Amino acid sequence: MTVYFIGAGPGAPDLITVRGLRLIERCPVCLYAGSLVPQEIVQAAPEGAIVKDTAPMHLDAIVAEMEAAHARGEDVARVHSGDPSIYGAIAEQMRRLDALEIPYDVVPGVPAFAATAARLKTELTLPEIAQTVIVTRTEMKASSMPEFETLEILGKSRATLAIHLSIRNLTHIRDTLTPYYGEDCPVIIAYRSTWPDELLIRTTLKDMAEEVRKAKITRTALIMVGKVFGHVEFRDSDLYNSEFSHVLRNVGKKNKKAQ
Repeated sequence: MTVYFIGAGPGAPDLITVRGLRLIERCPVCLYAGSLVPQEIVQAAPEGAIVKDTAPMHLDAIVAEMEAAHARGEDVARVHSGDPSIYGAIAEQMRRLDALEIPYDVVPGVPAFAATAARLKTELTLPEIAQTVIVTRTEMKASSMPEFETLEILGKSRATLAIHLSIRNLTHIRDTLTPYYGEDCPVIIAYRSTWPDELLIRTTLKDMAEEVRKAKITRTALIMVGKVFGHVEFRDSDLYNSEFSHVLRNVGKKNKKAQ
């Protein structure tokens, strides 16, 4: 028996991995985060399977379901949204399973920031513009941020930022990032990327709070900040440069053969 932590992806049912879907199709127990996992994915569970929405459940109750399945010798599909390694709260579940000596495995999924970049047809790392993507959140009602991961410290990097769980903290984000990115820095507000009711707002640090207020967005949105979302000039990468050699393409040797 194994508990499988499965990333369901950002919302579109066909963005789950093949491995994840096949596990859901065969596991006799499916525990899923109901507010963020599409029903179409859960409906893939086999006939007669125990299917439970864990949104209203606390940790003890969720682990109790896994422990009961272990006693019956039944595999469990524990389905989270996006990729379970990012704000998935799986570490505390795995810690409990370790204590109970219940085996588990993890199946990755498409994270929201990657899905949003795809919907925007945007690369998050452009040569000499940004080569770093920081996935973070701001301090609100949930657990506090580590001392050296405050938005002010991260903002000094001027990297591409993917800020989760912070849609109600836009004033703080604007005030903190403006000195480093500028008030005209492009911002993407991604509400439920890849879902049928998806809304992608292109705005700036200066105007984002007003745009979000107009759209009446209060939850389930990702804030992405960075120059890569604007109309910027950048040079071609060396990866496919005909004059650039690397381990799989030795320009010098090819030129000698041609002679």
